[in-house]
Amino acid sequence: MDLTTVLVGVAVLVGLVGIVLPVLPGSPTIAVAVLVWAISVGTTGGWVVLGVVLVLLALGWSTTYVLTGRRVHQAGVPRRSIVVAGIAGIIGFFVIPVLGLFLFFAGGLFAAEYLRLRDLDTARRTAVAALKATAWGMLVELTLALVAAGTWLVAVLIGVGG
Repeated sequence: MDLTTVLVGVAVLVGLVGIVLPVLPGSPTIAVAVLVWAISVGTTGGWVVLGVVLVLLALGWSTTYVLTGRRVHQAGVPRRSIVVAGIAGIIGFFVIPVLGLFLFFAGGLFAAEYLRLRDLDTARRTAVAALKATAWGMLVELTLALVAAGTWLVAVLIGVGG
């Protein structure tokens, strides 16, 4: 196994982590890594693997945004509350590395909804609905990214790259 393949493997792992920790670019990192690998191996099989990986990643990424957006909209959560939660999550990531992202995102979402609705129970319900939608979206994207990463790994192990 050459150095490029090892580095691509590391980048794929970073991409998978990036799906769970939205501060890192997840699916795009995996896509670029496998593109580098396909260029490096220069075989038809490498390009086919890249095509399969790109389709899986695009499907996961787009499904995430459609699914999350639809469910958040159905819960009645405005975009402003999501933006506030996102900013709070980024701040939280630096205050309490990794864990702060999730805690501050949830807290920011609840606070934004409480300030908007002035009702504790309704704010809790809409915030929980938005958090569930976000979690489902991440799960869908992560699942398809794992299948994409597995596709690349199997290709490497069976010698598609030569």
